[in-house]
Amino acid sequence: MRFDVVVIGGGLAGMACAIGLAEQGKRCAVVSSGQSALYFSSGSLDLLAQLPDGTPVDAPLAALSELARQAPQHPYSLIGADRVAQLSDEAAQLLQRCGLSLQGSNERNHLRITPLGTRRATWLSPKTIPVTPLAGELPWESVAVIGIEGFLDFQPQLAADSLIQALGVRTRGDWLHLPALDRLRNNPSEFRAVNIARVLDLPENLMPMEDELRRLAGDAEAIFLPACLGLEEDAPLVALQAAVGKPVRLLPTLPPSVLGMRLHQALRRRLQQLGGIFMPGDSVLRADIDAGRVTGLYTRNHGDIPLQAQQVVLASGSFFSNGLVADFDGVREPVFGLDVESRADRADWSRSDLFAPQPYLQFGVRTDGRLRALRCGEALTNLYAIGAVTGGYDPLQQGCGAGVSLIGALHVAQQIAAEEGRP
Repeated sequence: MRFDVVVIGGGLAGMACAIGLAEQGKRCAVVSSGQSALYFSSGSLDLLAQLPDGTPVDAPLAALSELARQAPQHPYSLIGADRVAQLSDEAAQLLQRCGLSLQGSNERNHLRITPLGTRRATWLSPKTIPVTPLAGELPWESVAVIGIEGFLDFQPQLAADSLIQALGVRTRGDWLHLPALDRLRNNPSEFRAVNIARVLDLPENLMPMEDELRRLAGDAEAIFLPACLGLEEDAPLVALQAAVGKPVRLLPTLPPSVLGMRLHQALRRRLQQLGGIFMPGDSVLRADIDAGRVTGLYTRNHGDIPLQAQQVVLASGSFFSNGLVADFDGVREPVFGLDVESRADRADWSRSDLFAPQPYLQFGVRTDGRLRALRCGEALTNLYAIGAVTGGYDPLQQGCGAGVSLIGALHVAQQIAAEEGRP
């Protein structure tokens, strides 16, 4: 099976890279082992929220020079500030072409409202969730935060109390009860955001939900609900807002995340519209390497039939998705045996303070400035590494995980397209 490019990993980095290549006419295949980390995300995308020394970042692009000084091996530092600025614009445009309706700018972060009613700095957010400027407030003076009776992954009173303390808005917390959810409610293992959304998205449930929300919201100017609505599209939320007659916003819930699933589905749909091949439930087990080039990939589902490509992109994720594996002997990349940035002493991998930056989050595959993966200190000429499998940054403490994935993906896609276009 021959392709122009095989991408290993169906998360944000892998899908964005494949889409970027497919838009330039490349025949791409994405090998995806299972649910990507997007299913566990809030749906918002971070660019850079904090420097390694803990300094908060208001303007991500303006902070890149200081980031390069503090973290020269950060992917942004390897790519270069001018290139990061250009690619972050292009990433937002790519997401728009995927049909995603997002708010935000790479010039200045905004604050999204979390399920706890606190605020967190980010780059791009779905337009369905409530946000504020960094120094601004919500556009409403009173908000009704309404949970779903029996849904334990979202506590409306907790969020309402936090909003009072953080923003000074008048809030009230309450619970929504709909008989249509009774069957799910009787089975706690099924009473999750995705399954609730499948029920609430049905047109016949709009009127009962509208009536109950009107009663619970009272004179509140806006309504905040857990993100258990709009699994496939925004139409159910748009219809609900029109029926209720006031803004309705969604707050992310614990995984699986409806907003994260929407993001992944939009990326997959765009890839397949462009003719890309998506191989779900498969994983690359080993590779043939000859003279510094990857010549064949062997997957679980294809057995001894290799996937062959001119270029290969490794976007297999970190420990969460087994893109990196931690053994007693150390941390390794399991498919190609690539060089990995880590620490020799296991005691140095983590800190006892759960909320402190954890060193292991910066472990990952070593790359050169073109993001080609290194093996025994030498770059494999047709293997690139992007996203969470790479090292040199802390996606949580620095608030840059999605940006590293998207910018690295487009950086590599454009390099491959330029290289393939040369005589």
